[in-house]
Amino acid sequence: MAEQQEQTAPDAMMTRIGQAVMLHHAGDREEARTRFLDLWGEIGEGGDALHRCTLAHYMADTQDDPADELAWDLRALSAADELTDGRVAEHHESLAVRAFYPSLHLNLAADYVKLGRSEAARRHLTRARGATGALTDDRYGDGVRAAIGRLELRIQDTGGSVDTNRPDRFGGPGGENLGPPRQRP
Repeated sequence: MAEQQEQTAPDAMMTRIGQAVMLHHAGDREEARTRFLDLWGEIGEGGDALHRCTLAHYMADTQDDPADELAWDLRALSAADELTDGRVAEHHESLAVRAFYPSLHLNLAADYVKLGRSEAARRHLTRARGATGALTDDRYGDGVRAAIGRLELRIQDTGGSVDTNRPDRFGGPGGENLGPPRQRP
């Protein structure tokens, strides 16, 4: 039965990750996190880099603790570093690995801001900004560039520190998301 599913779906694992993402977007964060953990158990630390990158990227959003969010975002970046354009194109021909980096580094910058680690946040924000040339001029690319701009302003205005009890105009606790919009897997 599993072999039949693999034959009918180009990438059954990406489909399953997408289903968990949809649960999260629909507001069922706990169920999404549970499914992501189950899928991570199947994929494993040495599994397909595209699967690990995608799952970790979305799993980070389901975390309550900023340190846990950082750990998952670091896993996503590490997996991206192992990816090839050929593997990414197997999933979708218009994708390129270099286009992952603006979002991955932006997420890390946002994590470090939440943790009060302003120098690390600035480093990753600089990397995110430097990688934006790989983004297309579409809604997703525009959203990532805008999120980078918002976080840059936030770091300038606050010196990189965050009052986790107070939302502000640049996002964060209680406010708008610090990170970029997420594309569907």
